[in-house]
Formats: sequence, structure tokens, C-alpha cells
Amino acid sequence: MVHLGDVALARYRISPYLQPSPLEKVVGLGENVWLKLENANLTHSFKIRGALNALLALDEKERAQGIVACSSGNHAQGMAFAASLLNLRAKVLMPLHTPKRKVAGVRQYGSEAILYGETYDEAEEQARYLEKSENLTFISPYNDPNVIAGTGTIGLELIDVLPQIERVLVPISGGGLISGIALTLKSLKPSVEIIGVCAQSAPAMYNMLYETAHPQVWDTLAEALSGDIELKSITIDLAQRFVDQVVLVSEDAIAEAMRWALFEQGWVVEGGGAVGIAALRSGVVEPDDRATVVVISGGNVDEHTLRKVLG
Repeated sequence: MVHLGDVALARYRISPYLQPSPLEKVVGLGENVWLKLENANLTHSFKIRGALNALLALDEKERAQGIVACSSGNHAQGMAFAASLLNLRAKVLMPLHTPKRKVAGVRQYGSEAILYGETYDEAEEQARYLEKSENLTFISPYNDPNVIAGTGTIGLELIDVLPQIERVLVPISGGGLISGIALTLKSLKPSVEIIGVCAQSAPAMYNMLYETAHPQVWDTLAEALSGDIELKSITIDLAQRFVDQVVLVSEDAIAEAMRWALFEQGWVVEGGGAVGIAALRSGVVEPDDRATVVVISGGNVDEHTLRKVLG
């Protein structure tokens, strides 16, 4: 399990390498809304937080074995960048359809990018095979206490800068991001409402929490949120304990949110990172006057996808 002390330790570990991400007040989403801009973080995603904390927490034997990870792209770049900082070897598996920008980022930071399988789940299965066959250290993008603690540092930053926070909207896939933020905020201010936002095409956590069976659609703007959740993942229990509700947003709403972010705020936001905006803009989550933060989880989008959305 993960505790608030683990989040505090994570902030201590990663603070020499990472600056707090910006918190920007906006209009057009309600009376009292801020964007937490993880797309402005290193590697343009929140994933660097958990990846770096997880690698810093490894012992010498685990580091020496070499690292293997799987990802739809952002955890991949986070792992590659963190490995480069610590001079570690890393193999990162990604589905064949992973945006080229994310693949290029992994290679730019010096890790081995391996494109495997049509889906995230197939890439993860192969990564688990390499973990055993090559005796590598596997770092999950979400089902890892140190990854979750790393993402919880976002919650600490929110309390530092916006102590009056009353509600937060968080993209949700495997649950690593929302678990860390929810644990942290609920521990420090239990009244904060935590809302998870899934893409309709990537409904794994929604299905898990509400016992539904919405299909996974791999052809989606929110490819960063795609994939099923490991059985008995610690994120499931954390979400059940600390998340107040989870909602679904459509592909059209995601595309509109990406356009709004660019044209109205000047930020490039990938589909998976824009679902919180989509929830407010489409009315899936009702705007009100409470101090609300929308977590923008990433900004890594291919030129082709962005032109398609804008066109």
C-alpha cells in the first residue's frame, strides 16, 4: 500500500531533478477553474514523476540488472529520461501504433524502444516475458507503489499553491495518476472531491468500479489511456477508497477539448490529457463555483493527429 509519507519521500527524491508544474487559472470552464499543466513538465507528461521516483528507489542489484517497461508512450519517455539521468540501461516496449513523437523521445533519451503488438496489453505481456527471460527489473506504468507515490507529488503541489481546492478532475487509465493524487489530497483535505475521467474508448477503470462492460476501442485520440488493468492492481483499491466518481467522455468531446486548449489557452494537449477539459466542456461534469483543478496529464501528440483534430 501507499501512504502520505511515501509521497513526501517521493517529493524529496525527485525535487533535485523536477520543478513544480504550472497551475494556470482559466476562463471558459467555469467560474473558479485552474489547469495543472503536466504537459509543461519534463517529457511533456506527468509520467516522469513516477518513473524517476521508482528508479531512484531501486537498490543497486535491481539497477544493475537493467530496466524493462511497457507503455503507450508517456511512461516510456519518462522511463527513458529517468534512466538517462541515472545512467541505467532500459528496454521500453510500446504498441506498434504508438505516436511517432513518443517513440522518438525514448530513443532520444538513449533507451531501447521496442515496438511490439497491436495493443498495450500485448506489449505488456511481452515486457513481462523479457522480465523473466532476461532477469530485468520491471517497472509498471501504474501498478507500483513508487510510481503512485511519484504521481502523488502533484497533490502536494496543489495544496501548496491552491489550499482552497475543492474539486479535481483527473484522467484515468490504469489508475496510477489518480491514485496518487487522490490519496494525497484526501489525506490532507478529505472534503476535496476527486473525479476520474475515462475516455469512452478506454473505459477499463470505469468498468472495474461500476461493474460495466463497455468495450475497449484501440483507435482513439486518447491512446495514452488505453489498456486493461492488472488483476489485483493496487490502484483498484486506492480508487475505490479515495475516488468519488468516474465519468466517460466521447471522442468528439475530446477533440473539441484539444481544440479549445490550443485556440483559447495556447497549449498543445494530447487526447488522453484533455479528458478533464472534455468533461467540463461537454457537461458530463457540471461547472460550478467551487475551486476546481483540471489535471492536464500530457501534451505529446503527433502532427498527423493534431492536424486531423484541427481540420
